[in-house]
Amino acid sequence: MTDLGPVAWPPAPIRTDRLVLRESEARDRAAFIKLFASPEVGTYVGGSRPRDELERAVPEVPGRRPGFFVVDLDGAMTGMVTLDRRDAERQGRVRPDGGETTLGYMFLPTAWGRGYAAEACAAALAWFADALPGEPVVLCTQTANDRAMRLAAKLGFTEVERFEEFGAEQWFGVWSSVTPSG
Repeated sequence: MTDLGPVAWPPAPIRTDRLVLRESEARDRAAFIKLFASPEVGTYVGGSRPRDELERAVPEVPGRRPGFFVVDLDGAMTGMVTLDRRDAERQGRVRPDGGETTLGYMFLPTAWGRGYAAEACAAALAWFADALPGEPVVLCTQTANDRAMRLAAKLGFTEVERFEEFGAEQWFGVWSSVTPSG
């Protein structure tokens, strides 16, 4: 995320029942390349990239930036969770000027269907709620991505709108750690 404000980065590793969310390390490079080269992973995010291109482009320590968590399972990267500022020029916003924090995630296909994405995203959202109380988090996904739609609901995102972007219908939702009164 480009602007964490007063939040120190990186945080201490976040431990869940099965996973560790941590800062990227050089040992994660091969998994990054595998992730971005995977046709399955690329289905709803603009496609995969050629492995040889990734070998040349991916830095020695990929993804080392504020808001970027490697999801570690048994000592190896199995996916990633990101918290980034959403470009205010894009469609979808909950604030008039945009710029909300958006949740993103990608996992290797071998990790799919085991609840790791839900576990990791819930941990990242809990960290975010503690670091920046009351700040909303948004999520945008293609409506055709059934798994992502189910995960958004499970995490407590509520639909704000749907729109056409990147040649597909997009679902845009918001999550907040603030419990509405009423």
